[in-house]
Amino acid sequence: MPEILPIEEFLARANDRTVVDVRTRAEFIAGHIPGAVNVPLFSDEERAEVGTLYVQKGREDALLRGLGFVGPRMEMLARRLLELDSTSSGGLLIHCWRGGMRSSSVAWLAELAGIRVAILEGGYKSFRRRVLESFTCRQKIRVVAGYTGSGKTSILHALAERGETVIDLEALANHKGSAFGDLGEEPQPSQEQFENELGIRWMAIDPEQTLWLEDESRAVGRSILPPGVWESKRAGRFEVIVLSPEARTERLLKMYAGFETVELEARVERISRRLGGERTASALKALREGRLDETCRIVLQYYDKAYQHCLDSIPSERQHLHKFDTFDPSHIAEVILSPESAPVPR
Repeated sequence: MPEILPIEEFLARANDRTVVDVRTRAEFIAGHIPGAVNVPLFSDEERAEVGTLYVQKGREDALLRGLGFVGPRMEMLARRLLELDSTSSGGLLIHCWRGGMRSSSVAWLAELAGIRVAILEGGYKSFRRRVLESFTCRQKIRVVAGYTGSGKTSILHALAERGETVIDLEALANHKGSAFGDLGEEPQPSQEQFENELGIRWMAIDPEQTLWLEDESRAVGRSILPPGVWESKRAGRFEVIVLSPEARTERLLKMYAGFETVELEARVERISRRLGGERTASALKALREGRLDETCRIVLQYYDKAYQHCLDSIPSERQHLHKFDTFDPSHIAEVILSPESAPVPR
């Protein structure tokens, strides 16, 4: 008989064992435990048919129909489980939606093939509940803040290189956080999967440990920060990096100048209502004429004003300004970490 594991034990063992998600491909894409491998017992259509039979005719009819679907594929399923077990330390961890028939059926087949298995009690549903609960745990946050182009992400990575605990929200969201933030990025995850990836990292942090985040708006592209994460960030200490407009423009040009004009035009037009008609026209004209520095300068007028409005909502005693003439993320990280540093309160 397979072990039945509560969520905490299941996740602890997942550090060195393969998690097998036997839900359908559509369920998996909508959201899954980070690192899990999808080995669906049914297709989406098959699951719908079995579920309908269960409701309309009962468990026995649904079971027989399910066996009819799976029977011809049992050898293929067993081979896939054996393949996964060969690279997993201590067997496989299996789950479905609620820890019911699908996970039990695959666990039976795995044990028949000589594989040691354990099942997640309550299935993926219990994992989602644990993720959402984790966001109610407040963390001690320090926030890397600064106007657009201040290099906050690079500074965050420099902090990580120095052993600090960081979560890169933009990396989890596949988005840099502005109207231009999707350029060069992979498609964004579903909101559910964004929360799952963030939750796994959030749960791993000791509440007494300082966590570094980049200052983001509530929405990172389409990915929305959970209320608890947003509130923890807003309650943190803000290390505000101050660079000259020229240094910020130089950084932004390095990031975006390589993209096609038509792609950049589309992003400028996304913020046209906030820029206003005259500034939008000027920005687009400069862009089409190859004067990207002028386009950047116009767009930054909007972003700087919007960002300053957000900073103004943070109490001044929790804001510390750090002014730099040039951008060197390693040096900046050392300065804001140094106990000798004397940040200037706003």
